[in-house]
Amino acid sequence: MCYEVASCIVEGMSSTVTTARTQSPVSARTRPRLDWRLRFGALSLIWGFSFLLIKVGTQGYAPFQVTLGRLLFGTAVLAAAMAVKREKLPRGARLWGHMAVAAFFLNALPFSLFAYSELTIPSTLAGICNATSPLWGMALSLVALSEDRPTRVRVAGLGLGFLGVLTVLGAWQGFHGLDATGTAMALLASLSYPVGWIYVRRTLAGTGNSHLSMTGAQLMLAALQLAVVTPLFTGFPAHFSLVPLLAIAALGALGTGLAVLIQYGLVAEVGPTTAQMVTYFIPVIATGAGVAILGESLRWTTPVGAVVVLAGAALTQVRRKSA
Repeated sequence: MCYEVASCIVEGMSSTVTTARTQSPVSARTRPRLDWRLRFGALSLIWGFSFLLIKVGTQGYAPFQVTLGRLLFGTAVLAAAMAVKREKLPRGARLWGHMAVAAFFLNALPFSLFAYSELTIPSTLAGICNATSPLWGMALSLVALSEDRPTRVRVAGLGLGFLGVLTVLGAWQGFHGLDATGTAMALLASLSYPVGWIYVRRTLAGTGNSHLSMTGAQLMLAALQLAVVTPLFTGFPAHFSLVPLLAIAALGALGTGLAVLIQYGLVAEVGPTTAQMVTYFIPVIATGAGVAILGESLRWTTPVGAVVVLAGAALTQVRRKSA
C-alpha cells in the first residue's frame, strides 16, 4: 500500500517496458477510456479504505486469516487478468527464489503486521504509519543504493518526516494512550516495503517478464507462504462472520488485486512521479474513514503529525536537477 515503493517496483521489473514508456507517451489508441484522474482518485480511495477493511476483518478472523484471505482474493483477480491477456507465469528456479523473498517483504510480512497491529491500534494510526514508507526508503537507500545519493533537501525531509512521526505518537507525553507493540508492528510493516523494493531493484530488474506476470506470481507465492504459516498459529474458524468476510474479500479483490492493475496503468500513462502522489492521499482517507465510519477518536497530534510526515515524505522525493 505504499505507492512510492510500488511505482519503483513497476519500473524496475522490466527495463524493456520502462524504456518504451520513456521514449514515447501512451498513444491515443492504447489510452484507457477512463480518465487517469478518476483512476487516481479511485486508487486513493481503495488504498485509503484498506485500513478500515483490515480493522473490520480482524473483528471476525485472526490476523493471519485476514492476510491469507486478502492474498487469495488478490491473486484470483490477477490470475483472471493474466488469463484475459494470455500472460504466462515467469520461468526459472532462480527467478522464483528471488520472487519468494520479494513476496515475503512486500506482501506476506507487511500485510500480516498491519493486521496484527490493528488489533490494538486505530486504523487511522495504521494508515499514517504506512505513510512513513518513503522515509524508511530514503534512509535505507543511503546505505544500500550507492547511486541514490542524498541532497540537503532530501535529508531535511527525512528529519522532518520522523519529527512528524514523533508528533503523531505524542512522544513528549510519553506515548500516552498508544499501544507500543501495535504501533511498532505498523511501523515495521512500513519499513518492510522499502526493504522489498531495494531487493527487487537488485535482483529482479530487467528480467524481461511483464509486470502483470511478475506480480501475479509474487502474490501467489505470498499466499502460499501464508497458507503454510496460518494453520500453525490459528485454528479453523468456528463460524464465518459475514461482514468481516466481505471486508476481507474487498481488501483482497480491490485493495490488492484491482489496485495493482490501476497502479500499473497510472504509472504507464502519467509516469511514477505524478502517480506516486497517491501516497499523500492515503492517510487522509484512512483517517477520515476511521473517524467517520468506525468512530475512532482523533487527537490533535494525529492530523498535525500526519501533515508533517507527508511534508517530509514529499521532500525525500525531490531529485537533484540534471545539468
